[in-house]
Amino acid sequence: MSRETIHSDNAPEAIGPYSQGTAMGDLVFTAGQIPLEPGTGKIVEGDVVVQAGRVVDNLSAVLREAGSSLDRVLRLDVYLTDMSSFPALNEFLSGVFTSDPPARVTVEVSALPMGAAIEMAAIAAR
Repeated sequence: MSRETIHSDNAPEAIGPYSQGTAMGDLVFTAGQIPLEPGTGKIVEGDVVVQAGRVVDNLSAVLREAGSSLDRVLRLDVYLTDMSSFPALNEFLSGVFTSDPPARVTVEVSALPMGAAIEMAAIAAR
């Protein structure tokens, strides 16, 4: 089984020496996605829910390119710069993962790249 590098033109380019995603067999691993607009490379302005919407769109683009989708996410890792936004994030994600939500890790971090309020990474099945 060989490792496959995943790249989507519908997600932001990596801002460092990493791939948007990798896959091996039936598993897809996305890089952490922050709320960057793919066309401009700029952070979406707005609260954590607005930023989370852009992040989910970016994750979805990478997953689609790999032959997967949001409904096949097995684990979602979420990084927040302010844990007080956790209830709003939960409400938002309940609308994204409406049935059989993935396992999830959510942690507060002191800072994220480019001043983002949120970052997410996913492991999904193909």
